[in-house]
Amino acid sequence: MPEDTPDLYHNQKGQKILILAANPKSTTPLRLDEEVREIDAGLQRAKHRDQFVLEQKWAVRPRDIPRAFLDCNPQIVHFSGHGLGEEGLVFEDESGQSKLVSGDALAGLFQLFANHIECVVLNGCYSEVQANAIAQHINYVIGMKKAIGDRAAIEFAVGFYDALGAGHSIEFAYKFGCAAIRLAGIPEQLTPTLKKKPFYGSKDQPPVPSELASELDQELNDSDREVLTELLIRSGRAEYSARKALCVKIGIEPNQLGFLRQSTDADFALELISYLHSIGNKQALCKICSELEIVFKRGKYSADLENIKSKINCN
Repeated sequence: MPEDTPDLYHNQKGQKILILAANPKSTTPLRLDEEVREIDAGLQRAKHRDQFVLEQKWAVRPRDIPRAFLDCNPQIVHFSGHGLGEEGLVFEDESGQSKLVSGDALAGLFQLFANHIECVVLNGCYSEVQANAIAQHINYVIGMKKAIGDRAAIEFAVGFYDALGAGHSIEFAYKFGCAAIRLAGIPEQLTPTLKKKPFYGSKDQPPVPSELASELDQELNDSDREVLTELLIRSGRAEYSARKALCVKIGIEPNQLGFLRQSTDADFALELISYLHSIGNKQALCKICSELEIVFKRGKYSADLENIKSKINCN
């Protein structure tokens, strides 16, 4: 088994994945059938296929959710459909029209099953709000920071479950799903976001003071982080031979980063920028900007770097 595989996948048979799909008549048609079909196909061919059972519920109404939890007793719950941010996730009513369910309502339900459900995947637009609420009770919750296209949603889901089926941990599977979006040539690899239950801990990242993360989140948007990630890759500072030196220059202990040994430059760059942003480390981000200026000072990216530096008040 891979080193990052938790006991959850070592010791138990028949881990149940419950898919809740909803695409009401009044909403934009989504390729939910393709998403579920591809997930199922990936699990069927997986190395550890005997350890997973896929349960599917379609045209889900709010009352169907707790019934499905009781009937299926899942370890992973996957929502596929629409999200409207603060308004909630979109399910169906009795006539097939939209019915919104708030993050607080979902969090209250998930709290009742917190001892059994390990992971929740909200594969719908603007579902980060609900992910934050549910993550107060569930160890791992994946949501979407903004709108996500059909193709990116499918690529992420397929990559995520392919990695689980190969025996990897949930955290690795999340990273693998993001990498799958990028490999498909879709510039949405930063849209999925992984939330973890407070104080649950992670071998890759130390606990994050929430006030620091929220402060920086107001200043650097998704586009800014994508620029930093792309330039870090282009600069050569994300190459394996340069990673430890980069960490030392920006004031980060290399041994603190479990993802430093990731095989690709893109994975390392994405993880490093996401990590520094999540802990609100402005100083390290400013130092990365300074490193990038050495390479791109007179190029077409210099204006982007200056804009990012001004947002985080780099001296």
